[in-house]
Amino acid sequence: MEHNSSKLPFLHLFCLLFLSVLVSCQLDYKFYDSTCPNLTRIVRYGVWSAISNDTRMAASLLRLHFHDCFVNGCDGSILLDDTSAIQGEKNALPNKNSVRGFEVIDAIKANVEKACPATVSCADILTLAAREAVFLAGGPFWAVPLGRRDGLTASESEANNLPSPFEPLENITAKFTSKGLDLKDVVVLSGGHTIGFAQCFTFKQRLFNFGGSGKPDPALDVALLQSLQSVCPNQVDSDANLVALDSVTTNKFDNTYYRNLVNNSGLLQSDQALMGDNITASMVQYYSKYPYYFSKDFGISMVKMANIGVLTGQNGEIRKNCRMVN
Repeated sequence: MEHNSSKLPFLHLFCLLFLSVLVSCQLDYKFYDSTCPNLTRIVRYGVWSAISNDTRMAASLLRLHFHDCFVNGCDGSILLDDTSAIQGEKNALPNKNSVRGFEVIDAIKANVEKACPATVSCADILTLAAREAVFLAGGPFWAVPLGRRDGLTASESEANNLPSPFEPLENITAKFTSKGLDLKDVVVLSGGHTIGFAQCFTFKQRLFNFGGSGKPDPALDVALLQSLQSVCPNQVDSDANLVALDSVTTNKFDNTYYRNLVNNSGLLQSDQALMGDNITASMVQYYSKYPYYFSKDFGISMVKMANIGVLTGQNGEIRKNCRMVN
C-alpha cells in the first residue's frame, strides 16, 4: 500500500483547524459501532431509569460531566474514589455534598461491561450520559465523537479551582479560555442552568447582604426576592435548602434560563452577571428569542467541552470499575 506523504501536512492542518479543539481528530463518531453496537441504547436506558426515579438527575449528570472535563480533561477523574495513592476530586469544595450521579454511572458501566467487557471507558459513558440527560429533559440531541480513555489519577487541588458562582464573569471566562473554550461557550454552556437546583448558600448573599451593603441585590426581581427569602431565610440552617435554577420550567431543558436573565430573575450572581456585559448580554438576548439557535449552539459547545484534554490511543486505560484504576 502506497502512502502519499505530501497529503500529511494538509491532513494535520485540517485536524487542527476544522475538528474542534485538542485531540478530537483521534475521536470517532463510530468508535464503538463494531465493538459495542448497543452502547447508546444501554446508556440511554440507564439515564432514563435514573431520571424516572429522580428528575434532578438530568442536571446532576450534566454537571458531573462538566466538573470532570474541567479537571484533567474529560478522563473520568471525578469518578475515582480516594485511595492511599490517589486523592480524588469528590471531596473538593465545589463537589463535596453537591456533585451526584456516581451510582447512575456505576449502574450503566455494569450493564456496558456485561454487553462488551473491557471496551468502553467511563469517560465516554459519562459523556454520553450527559447528552442523554439533556435530550431526555427535552433538550437537543447532538452527535458525540467517542474513543476517550480513562485517566489514571485525579486532582483535588485542580477541582478546587472549578468555576464558581461566587466569581466575577472575567474570572469564569478566564477559566473557560484556559481550556480552549471562548466567551460564546461561557454563555451557551451557562444555559445548562435551565435545569437543576442550587443550594441557598450559593446565592444567599444576594438576598440579604449584597456586596456587604446589608441590603438585597437591587437588580433582583422583587417577587423573586421575596420568594427566595422565604425558602432561604437568613440563618445557617437554610444553607443547604434547594431552589430551582429556573423556577419557570424547572425540569424542562429549554431557553427560559435566558428569558429569566433578561427579566432580572437569574438565581446565581454569576448567571445574572451575563447581563452586565454588553457582549454577553447581546448573546443572552439572542438566545432568549431563538430557542432553535440555543439548542444548536449548545450541542456544538458540548462537543467542544467534551474534547478538553482527552486521552486516546494507548494513553490512560479502560477502567473495569469507574471508581478505581485497574
